[in-house]
Amino acid sequence: MVSKGPATMFLCLLLGAFTRGASPQQAFRVEPDNITVLEGAVAVLQCVVDNPSGMVQWVKDGLLLGPDTNIPGFPRYSMTGDPSKGEHRLRIVGSRLADDGAYECQAGRSKDSPGIVSRTALLSVLVPPKTPIFKEYEVNSIVTWVAGVEYRVTCSSGDAKPAAEIFFSKGGSPLSDVSHQVHSGSSEKLSSTEAVLRVTPQSLDNRKRLVCAATNEAVSDPVVVGFTMNILFPPQPPTIEGYKRPEIKAGETLKLTCISLSGNPLATLQWLKNGKVVSTSWETEDARGASRSLLTLSIKPEDNGAQLRCEAMNQVSPLPLMASVTLRVVFLPTEVSILGSSSTPENKQISLSCSTTPSNPPVQLRWWLGWRELTTTEVTVTEAAHGGTVTVSNLTHMARREENGLPLTCEAFNEVVLFTRSASLSLSVQYPPQKVWIEAPPPDSRFRAGTKVRLTCFASGGNPAPRLIWIKDTKSLKEGTQVASGKIVSKELILTTSPSDNLAIYRCNASNGSKSPALTAQTRLFVQFPPIDVKITTMAKEVRRGQTLTLTCIAGSSNPFATLAWFKDTEKLKGVDLGQKPAEFGGLSSSGKVTLVASSSDNGQRVTCQAYSSVLAETVNTFYKLNILYPPEFSSEQPSMVQGVEHGAVELPLHVSANPPEMSCSWSFRGKVLKPEGSPRHHLQAGGSLAIWNVSRADVGQYRARCQNPEGQNETHLHLDVHYAPSIRSLGDPVYVDLGATAELVCIADANPTPVGMFQWTWLGAEERSLEELELEPEAVGAVGRLRIQGARRAQAGLYECRVDNGLPPPARGSARLIVRFKPEIEKGMGLGKVAMPGDRSSPAVLQCHAQGVPSVQFSWAKNGAALDPDNPRYTEHTWHEGAWHSSTLTIANVSAAHDYATFTCRASNALGTDRLDIQLLSTSSPDPPTGLKVVSITHNSATLEWIPGFDGGLPQRFRIRYRWPGAPSALYMDVFPAQTPAFTLTGLSPDTPYSIGVSAHNALGESTQGPSVTVTTAELPLEEPPVVDPEVPRTEGPVLPPALVGGLSALGALLLLSNATLLACLFRRRQAQVSGRRPRRELGREPRSPGSHPLPFRRKPSAGNDYSLGEAVNPAAWQTLLDSYSERSASSGGSSMGTWPGYMPGHEYRPRLPPHPERAEGETDTSTTGPVAVPDSGFPARWLGPLAPHEYEDVMEPGIYEELGALHLQAPAPLCPGALPCQDYTGAYPWRGQSLAGSEDPLRIYNQVADMLPPGADEGLPFELKGELV
Repeated sequence: MVSKGPATMFLCLLLGAFTRGASPQQAFRVEPDNITVLEGAVAVLQCVVDNPSGMVQWVKDGLLLGPDTNIPGFPRYSMTGDPSKGEHRLRIVGSRLADDGAYECQAGRSKDSPGIVSRTALLSVLVPPKTPIFKEYEVNSIVTWVAGVEYRVTCSSGDAKPAAEIFFSKGGSPLSDVSHQVHSGSSEKLSSTEAVLRVTPQSLDNRKRLVCAATNEAVSDPVVVGFTMNILFPPQPPTIEGYKRPEIKAGETLKLTCISLSGNPLATLQWLKNGKVVSTSWETEDARGASRSLLTLSIKPEDNGAQLRCEAMNQVSPLPLMASVTLRVVFLPTEVSILGSSSTPENKQISLSCSTTPSNPPVQLRWWLGWRELTTTEVTVTEAAHGGTVTVSNLTHMARREENGLPLTCEAFNEVVLFTRSASLSLSVQYPPQKVWIEAPPPDSRFRAGTKVRLTCFASGGNPAPRLIWIKDTKSLKEGTQVASGKIVSKELILTTSPSDNLAIYRCNASNGSKSPALTAQTRLFVQFPPIDVKITTMAKEVRRGQTLTLTCIAGSSNPFATLAWFKDTEKLKGVDLGQKPAEFGGLSSSGKVTLVASSSDNGQRVTCQAYSSVLAETVNTFYKLNILYPPEFSSEQPSMVQGVEHGAVELPLHVSANPPEMSCSWSFRGKVLKPEGSPRHHLQAGGSLAIWNVSRADVGQYRARCQNPEGQNETHLHLDVHYAPSIRSLGDPVYVDLGATAELVCIADANPTPVGMFQWTWLGAEERSLEELELEPEAVGAVGRLRIQGARRAQAGLYECRVDNGLPPPARGSARLIVRFKPEIEKGMGLGKVAMPGDRSSPAVLQCHAQGVPSVQFSWAKNGAALDPDNPRYTEHTWHEGAWHSSTLTIANVSAAHDYATFTCRASNALGTDRLDIQLLSTSSPDPPTGLKVVSITHNSATLEWIPGFDGGLPQRFRIRYRWPGAPSALYMDVFPAQTPAFTLTGLSPDTPYSIGVSAHNALGESTQGPSVTVTTAELPLEEPPVVDPEVPRTEGPVLPPALVGGLSALGALLLLSNATLLACLFRRRQAQVSGRRPRRELGREPRSPGSHPLPFRRKPSAGNDYSLGEAVNPAAWQTLLDSYSERSASSGGSSMGTWPGYMPGHEYRPRLPPHPERAEGETDTSTTGPVAVPDSGFPARWLGPLAPHEYEDVMEPGIYEELGALHLQAPAPLCPGALPCQDYTGAYPWRGQSLAGSEDPLRIYNQVADMLPPGADEGLPFELKGELV
């Protein structure tokens, strides 16, 4: 190409200006330059156009890439920069070798300017060399060579650009005897290099590393591989240490050490004695480079003159290196041996020979049978090896049955050296066995194949003991171990029956080697077994759609015979029974056939033949896989319409099947056959699908696909539609995530365009909560929107909506549920840690365990740490599951104090973890004190209190308020009503007065310790309120008296003080008369209770469990508030168990119906005229029994509770004066006995007195768990 000079360019620009007027012409301000990048890096080609008016695009190797910023078909290519400034850089991410080529930037022609093309820029992608490999050896291995031998090492590194350079080094020193050769790589732009090294290793190269390194311009450091050289060379000759004396005595121990130095590998050592190997063990010392072998010999007479030799060698030694010593041994006779058999048939002669080992001096021999010396002998003395002599004595003796088992002894002795040694054996006189028999199942027994059967063979008599052999039909069996017991031997055969055992004869033979014939016994087995095998056969080689196929099934031998059934997948087929015929092992073989009409849907399905034995209830199956030939068929899932994106690529899919599967497909559009071969826009994909590049609106229409195989052809039509509203293609539902883990909700949309903000996520919970409140992170990339959940919490679980809107209505919506999985958490609330029941075996106990957890929770129970026996009838467990809540109830029947008062552990488990709750089962008792006392609201004359009930001791509990103000003579008590309510409004208080308020609980067995207390100060009196009568004394609600009476009481206060005692005494006598006259009528009018009727409320049995959910209806929100407040307080309470309450009502709805009870200080006495009352014969000191006047409980109490308590009164109550003050009128101080405050609403009430102490024996009629003092 001829370059243009500046003048020529100026003339062209001037000519263009004249021909096109004053319009600016587009030109390149920045043209691309040649660049070189590493494989995988980002490549950027610059292109900046001044005054752009035409369409700008890039060309790669002559291929137009298109004007889109995201180049279709090249997902790693994109055009970046500001088009308004003419910036159109080509950015290639993750450069590959395929990107290596020539690139041009083009600006298309417009009405104001002609098209321009930039200079060609070459992109060169450098590829680093692959890791070198050795042809002859493995990398990082240990290669063994022999010193002085030349070796060839070939190292190659492939697929590099430019070609790699290879060099070798040994122990860090470079090697020069290397030849190189470069070959082409796996593609035309890659090269492979091979280098060959010739090396002769020496012993000094041992353990050095030989390295091959490859490098080129793409890497800064060479790529290195290597191996370690192991050079072999021979050791030095060995030496022997430890033999110093010229002779050694027999019986002594000799220790010799052989040492060999140097060599690789270190020498292997072995000891030889008279040319025979006696030891091949040795040890090596790598630090010294030595091999060492220790030989320890116990010297024997035959060692005299023996040669000991040590040999050292390794795998490169030409001959063994050796050292040796010769032994001289002095010895005495060591052994006496008897030759010949001591076993003989009865009445036969036995011949034995007795000899000694070589000895010096010689010895004499004599024979003993039991206690008797035998003289029928011949003795000879001969010279032996090693300089000694051998003495031999031959014995001949007639054996008899009565001599069986007697010891036969040969004694060697020398009276001079006082030496004696003997050898003995037992004389065995042979005679045949007497009897043999078999213990086996009855002859008519039938066994199922696989059953274990025991057969035992017994034999008696005979010497030696007879040998028992089991024989099946004609085959001897090796199974079983023979056992002897006295004169009886047995052999047990335990066999697992198989089809071959049917009608088999098992025989036992007993013999002891005598000439008498073997004794024998036998038995026969009858075994039932299913078919041995099942086979399906057919005559058809090929089956086409619509043809008839006949399959034949043959079942192997079975006893009894099996029936055949046919199935096609899960569909049962009707077959034809072909009958049975005799088969092996005494069984029958069944056969049958079935006929099918083949269809394309049957291709690949299995036809199963099932052989069933009704007697054994066993089935044997086999199947035949159908191979149906049929022409192409389009799936029901084949789409009829495909949506594409204009200027993008779209694929027209084909869901087609055929058999044989090899088929060809062609496409046509508007009657014209498309030819993808060589077409720049149409491409035929795998499976026959058609891909269309650079889709335009002209491509909209009907496409026909026609497919054919050797069986025929078929066709379908697809409609291509361009431009469409968004839709959600994929939204995972549900999504599971563990608590604290990370998860994603992925919403995949199909839309055009896909602008930023196309995805909107919304939480669909009951409350409106934003993603910021839920701490969720939405993000979107193209058509995929994600909602990321970091550190998943339970509050984030729920239904989420994905909304996709790209400006083309309608927007798409989809929902997915996030499920947060967490380990079980057992509800450890009030009262769930204790259960109280009487231990008299009269009542059951119910233990409740509630847990939350996802996935499902499994429960287990333990008692004092030991798992409960599920088969124990006294324990019954029931489990319920509802959503994330799971419950388990353990019922203990007939609770016993000795066996059941223990700690029961409920354990809740799932795949994520375990939680536990300990529940104490104990006896009924007085309740625990309440906790968490707090003031809910306060006014000038009232305070609303709430508290958390403690454990009720297994019985209904009631609560009592204790309050006191500064200067009061004693504390006052107020009984809470309703009895079990954990909230109360204390009224009648004085304005702007501090009060100390506490609460306690009591049940039929007693009262708890004093619970918590709080100090509150009432509000000041409002301006519209009347003045307070006595600011120091609290007021409870009382009746409204006439104003005249109030004035009269004020004027006659002194008189009332004097007459107060008389008036109270009159009132008491009047009440006593009413009680004495009323009580018999009540008792006469009350119907007797049957044994099965509901007992009186205060005598009803204690709660049988730790579930306190029964009671009055409550406000759910208030109930949850109390539960939440309890949970917060009890979380750090150390696991103490509290009771729960049956219901809750706001404090302002409660008005006290019971008056306060004054408290006396400890040791105080009353100075009233009535005086204290002592309990007769009780041993208790005199006490005050109650308030001044009886209380009338009938108006407010639960029916029947206090009626029977009245029968427990000791005697008529005495007037009560608070504390130690003299009896006087406390109408002003205690307003419930007189004029009320302005705020009081309830009328004056009179209550029955409650017994303060029971006399001895007063509670003898109560059950054990209810005995005690009632308050």
